Amino acid sequence: MPPQAPPAAAARAARGAAAPRSRRWSPFLRTLGVPAALGLVLVALYLWVSAQPLDRIEQQSLNPEYLVSRTIKHLELTAVVSGLVLLIAVPLGIALTRPGARRFVSPVLAIANIGQAVPSIGLLVLLAVAFIALSVNTIAVLAFVAYGILPVLRNTMVGLQQVDRFTIEAARGMGMTRSSVLTRIELPLAVPVILAGVRTALVITTGTVALATFVGAGGLGDVISRGIASNKTPVLVTGSVLVAVLALSIDWLAGLAEDYLRPRGL
Repeated sequence: MPPQAPPAAAARAARGAAAPRSRRWSPFLRTLGVPAALGLVLVALYLWVSAQPLDRIEQQSLNPEYLVSRTIKHLELTAVVSGLVLLIAVPLGIALTRPGARRFVSPVLAIANIGQAVPSIGLLVLLAVAFIALSVNTIAVLAFVAYGILPVLRNTMVGLQQVDRFTIEAARGMGMTRSSVLTRIELPLAVPVILAGVRTALVITTGTVALATFVGAGGLGDVISRGIASNKTPVLVTGSVLVAVLALSIDWLAGLAEDYLRPRGL
């Protein structure tokens, strides 16, 4: 009879055979599993709402044209806020990691922490009262930008600070300028951490934009607000599920972008 492999060796061989199969399925599940699950949630929501005896108020609130318009407005606010957060937080995070700006790190982080610590609904109300001459869209954008800056700012700083100092010194010794070291070495190595902060900020922004309804800026928060004000459960559930599905969809897209933009080998 041939010699039997030790149990430990057999277990390692079994794990080795199973690992490639799990790795082959993992990208497929990550790419298609999430949208499929979210699609099933939307189908289940549609079937549940269709089975409810809707009155006139509920029919008006659940009109497809109205829901689409609120979703588009929600996405517009999310896109504007996210764009401003990136334009402010990433350059600011880069600047704060430069040797001459280290003394400004604590004050800037303290201000960013205040923006995140204050409840978003309270920040909205304070800005609406303090800047009554501004439009409701501007007030909402300012509040949500202040609320979403911290994750991107902190992750940009952490990503750049964790780059190996010896690598930077070696690049400088080869004659590379500071700007070349930043753009060709530091930023590429910090991309995974920065993208993780961007992904977090996108999800936070998508959820908190629903509060824009309290200053009249629109979005899917209007649907939730209608459901609460009229005590209509189907309207409230529909608005809440749509916001959750939208946030999870954006998180899924950000995850795909994170995998695509991550430098090879990291």
